[in-house]
Amino acid sequence: MSGFVEKPEAVEVPGLTHLHTGKVRDLYQNAAGDLIMVASDRISAFDWVLPTEIPDKGRVLTQLSLWWFDQLADLIPNHVLSTELPPGAPADWEGRTTVCTSLAMIPVECVARGYLTGSGLVEYQQTRTVCGLALPEGLTDGSELPAAIFTPATKAAVGEHDENVPYEEVARQIGAETAAQLRQATLAVYGRARDIARERGIVLADTKFEFGFDGAEQLTLADEVLTPDSSRFWPADTWEPGRAQPSFDKQFVRDWLTSPASGWDRGSEQPPPPLPQETVDRTRAKYIEAYERLTGLTWG
Repeated sequence: MSGFVEKPEAVEVPGLTHLHTGKVRDLYQNAAGDLIMVASDRISAFDWVLPTEIPDKGRVLTQLSLWWFDQLADLIPNHVLSTELPPGAPADWEGRTTVCTSLAMIPVECVARGYLTGSGLVEYQQTRTVCGLALPEGLTDGSELPAAIFTPATKAAVGEHDENVPYEEVARQIGAETAAQLRQATLAVYGRARDIARERGIVLADTKFEFGFDGAEQLTLADEVLTPDSSRFWPADTWEPGRAQPSFDKQFVRDWLTSPASGWDRGSEQPPPPLPQETVDRTRAKYIEAYERLTGLTWG
């Protein structure tokens, strides 16, 4: 059993229709058919949406995504129309809301990996492959790959885990032409972002994107992009293959939940407990540090 420890009630806003409550984002639609995406301060770990929020997290994710969309605009269009608050929206939505084109979303998590870690490392240790792609011998946790690879995954519901699938299966499900478009776009965007992050002293180990088609059948980048929730960012000055890397994400949350201090058994069906304030503060600081180091801007 997993999912929300405490599922939040949707905020009602005149003129908006609530569509979906996700792990982090709440989705609405306005009368014109545009999508309203609101990033909350919720945080998830081990397929649970935790009962404790991380202050400012939703604003960091939104502002960082907007910055990245600007850096990538010449490579691929994105779904952002504006950041103007809908009439009657709560003041708390300021800075965490985007008005977006409603796309025909492609049901694939488009993952790019430039370094070996996570589920890719687990598969490599067993078969010397990642998503069926053969890799050379001698790689270890944190190793840079000879070239970035496209390793798609199925998009899971809240409380379920994305599952890596071979490229051939994606091509079978959505068509060879669309699959090829996804692979090309994913690797192009990853390559640009990897280089930008590297200039700022950050290793972009891997990341995932979501794409959709607009009415003109134009492949369009959607959702969030290149945030600590969707990417593994490592400090370049401490990167060292052969061990787990420090990360600009919810590392402190995972570490506390799996520590004796939490009293939580990950293998049980019991929901995880609330986070202590120290873990909340350290996690918030890590998200803000990622934003500041990548953008060169001061938060707040």
